Amino acid sequence: MMGANDVRCAMERALEMGEVGIQVAAYLNGEQILDESVGTQTRGGAPVDRNSLFAVFSVTKAIVATALHVQAERGLIEYSKKVADYWPEFAQHGKGSTTVADVLAHRAGIPQMPRGVTPEQMLDWDWMIAQIEEFDPIFTPGTTNAYHELVWGWLVGELIRRTDRAHRPVDKFIAEEICGPLGVEDLYLGVPSDKLARVVPVISQGPPVPSDNPYFNDSMPMSIFPGPAVHNLDIVRRGVVPGAGVIMNASSGSRYFALLAGGGQFGGVRLLSEERVRSFAQPRPDAGEVDKVMGWVAWVGVGGYWLGGECPPAYPILGSNPHVLAHPGIGGSISWADPDAHLAVSICHNWMQPDEVQGSIDPSVNPFMNIAEAVRNFAVTR
Repeated sequence: MMGANDVRCAMERALEMGEVGIQVAAYLNGEQILDESVGTQTRGGAPVDRNSLFAVFSVTKAIVATALHVQAERGLIEYSKKVADYWPEFAQHGKGSTTVADVLAHRAGIPQMPRGVTPEQMLDWDWMIAQIEEFDPIFTPGTTNAYHELVWGWLVGELIRRTDRAHRPVDKFIAEEICGPLGVEDLYLGVPSDKLARVVPVISQGPPVPSDNPYFNDSMPMSIFPGPAVHNLDIVRRGVVPGAGVIMNASSGSRYFALLAGGGQFGGVRLLSEERVRSFAQPRPDAGEVDKVMGWVAWVGVGGYWLGGECPPAYPILGSNPHVLAHPGIGGSISWADPDAHLAVSICHNWMQPDEVQGSIDPSVNPFMNIAEAVRNFAVTR
């Protein structure tokens, strides 16, 4: 079919522009319409295929946010309530006024990770939670947009665990309450040992460099920076990093996002109301202000997803629809859901694009612009 060929041509063009291995998959009206793979696992290495698994970094946040919204749908957590209503120990050191909504919108005021944190400590859930409980806010809770690069995952993950009647950890909750019912087979927050051989290495141009922005450095310490040095370690691949640790293929990612594209329903399974899904497209408070951690306007919604719309401030490849719910990952992987078009898309890859590539609206610079446009055009013809 010509439309699918156009997508594959755009993917091949991305390889010519420097990409190494890419997967693109999409669901339309609850049916898979695309599942394409091109390129190699390493430069000159074995080919990627539909079963290859990719680190997608902060795409994880949308996956975890959806799990919290399932708890809200069940009446087990309320956005307007204080975090301490569910997690009393969190209230220490002036954090008692922080609401669940503040956490979702990256306004909790504690974007920092623990000082001197190591990968091994990051993977110790109880240690991380104890550290967070002792945090002093950098910003008064509920007042400032300051993207919680990594710590966000533990905040939301612990709220899920505390409100789950079985007190399951977030990885198990997602596997049993969302992936299982939706038939999502290859999306992991902690890769099983027997699946590790399918994980494609992360590739970058060099080691991470500290930012001029101290808030960013506190939020994303170099010792655990998402990239090859950390995320190619088997202990990290097997562990639970709830803000940046999902490893998946594009087919499973797009199937997961198809729940949002379907207005909270997929394959006859309803986990969220359509009204709730639609509410996620509301921008967070002070949405047009520069985010203190990112250093630019991050177009984030109240539900924890990034939003489509006019670019800037919206992420360039998402298109102009303000109802699009998405999340990019550092390096360029991205998944999104368009509830108006009933379209869900995931792009997974292994080469970490520089920021100037990810943020560019120029398709001669950002190869994913062409891919996204080809996918949308293909969906329109179906």
